[in-house]
Amino acid sequence: MPCRLGKEEVVTLRVLSKKGMKKTEIAEILGVTEGAVRYWLRRISAGAQDGRANKRRKASSLAAPIEAWHQAHKGRKRPMNIVDLYEHLVEQYGYEGSYKSVLRYVRDEYGKPKMRTYRRVETPAGAQSQTDWAEFPEVDVGKGPEPLSAFLMTLSHSRMPAVIWRRRKDQLSWLESHNEAFRWLGGVSAVNRIDNVKTAIARGAGAWGEINPVYRAYARTVGFHIDACESGQANAKGKVEAKVRLSRLRINPRGRPFEGLEHLQSWSDGRILRWAQKALCPATGLTVLASWEAELRWLRAPDELPKPFDVVVVRPVSKDCLVNFESRSYAVPFPYAGQWVEVRGCAETVEIWAEGMRLLGYPRRSAERILIDPRCYEGEATDRVLPPPPLGRMGRRLQQIMEMPVDRRPIDLYAALAEVAR
Repeated sequence: MPCRLGKEEVVTLRVLSKKGMKKTEIAEILGVTEGAVRYWLRRISAGAQDGRANKRRKASSLAAPIEAWHQAHKGRKRPMNIVDLYEHLVEQYGYEGSYKSVLRYVRDEYGKPKMRTYRRVETPAGAQSQTDWAEFPEVDVGKGPEPLSAFLMTLSHSRMPAVIWRRRKDQLSWLESHNEAFRWLGGVSAVNRIDNVKTAIARGAGAWGEINPVYRAYARTVGFHIDACESGQANAKGKVEAKVRLSRLRINPRGRPFEGLEHLQSWSDGRILRWAQKALCPATGLTVLASWEAELRWLRAPDELPKPFDVVVVRPVSKDCLVNFESRSYAVPFPYAGQWVEVRGCAETVEIWAEGMRLLGYPRRSAERILIDPRCYEGEATDRVLPPPPLGRMGRRLQQIMEMPVDRRPIDLYAALAEVAR
């Protein structure tokens, strides 16, 4: 059965077809099959009318309750909410029709609500970036067609985009993509506007949403503010949405074989640069490339981009200078005993952070259940904490033996230690 298209999508299809775009390309942009494109083009050519235009609305049987609802909401700043009206009819009158039937009836009887405008804002250089995902279902990177995701970050001022290709959209991929995008763009803007993906917003949406604690810790380390746009407000991040459409037209890898993700990344980077050399930035009147080069001085270059992590917790440091994480104990420098530190689970390592600094790292998911760095127990006293007592002769000898390669350790450990104890 042909895919249904809205009025705006049909207009888009008609315009793109008149410009000579291939049907496969139109189908890719609209997210439908090529057969659906052919079907709608035939209908447009034949001047066919929608058979539903003159059909009696099922909701017309509840005209009186709908009129009462309309009068009750008349004069309010916001137009009548059709979803609320539909639920009211279902609950109070047992309405069994569809939501769209109610919507069409209200539009026929009362007309469309007033157009709601929004404010267009041009941000200064270095102030904002916008981030989103684009999906490409069939990309050949060496093993036949497979689904890939493109992480897009666009500088709002210069319109310079970064496109990072990923097989997954998990937490590690999300943060690693940020790192790669910041490197490509040459720095970090003050604010990053995002959609409400789970790797960024744990619950809710927009300004009232709860930011994912992992992403919050990452943003705090890198030094940018997270700005989540309201749900369903595509215009709130229109610049990156435009680059999503651009990616489908200019860097769509479908039908091209690549030797791997690195080959695909190199190819798309080149395409973006060639586009940026010709495209104009509306905020400056210069090319996107020239505008981006001028914006670089306003981007903040972080001292070091952190390793991506998928778990972050805040844990107390015990008196024996250990912190617990994932059923293991890790030594922490003794000045932090009695305080709270941040523990991050990276792909291969566990990192301990405090006061915005990385203290040290250990292997993650090791066979050992307790991991100790002897340097954590060394140093001068602070105004709050005394250092642990130094190792005695026996302790130093044990440490030396533990640090020896196995083939060089004394055969008779008891004898070696007894000699120390004399």
